[in-house]
Amino acid sequence: MKKVSFKEDILPLKNILFRVALRITLNREEAEDVVQDTLIKVWNLRDELNKIDSVEAYSLRICRNLSLDRIKRHENSNCQLSDKEENSPDNSSDPSEQMIRRNKINIVTNIINQLPELQRLCVQLRDIEDKSYKEIAQILSLTEDQVKVNIFRARQAIKKKYQEIDNYGL
Repeated sequence: MKKVSFKEDILPLKNILFRVALRITLNREEAEDVVQDTLIKVWNLRDELNKIDSVEAYSLRICRNLSLDRIKRHENSNCQLSDKEENSPDNSSDPSEQMIRRNKINIVTNIINQLPELQRLCVQLRDIEDKSYKEIAQILSLTEDQVKVNIFRARQAIKKKYQEIDNYGL
């Protein structure tokens, strides 16, 4: 069994932990606090990390649970993302193309934020974090079939809502 190093195995997870926490809480400050609490919790359990099959899945599960606890405590579910990070640079030199692209990204982000929590998490982990169905199932304590169904339903809902907005120009 591989010896788990907090510095080499856990700290590099802080960005994915942040993105997952942000997707759940929809609040940058809350997400930062969740990541800090997650890292503290994992640090306190550092002697037992070698017994865990997937330290990443374990850390993500702690992050998810802490995020959900914060939502329940602060009744934060109606907040919107205020600061969205765009992952890919815009190579278009045409300002109108850049604006259209940013607008589309904002529309999809808002649609994703309106999805039920489980669907939102599944889409985040699969399409944004590029996790496998098996990893997502492990992180969220679901079966792979449940993960696939949630992702399918989320994608259908996103597509339908986007088409409605695009057709009506709202």
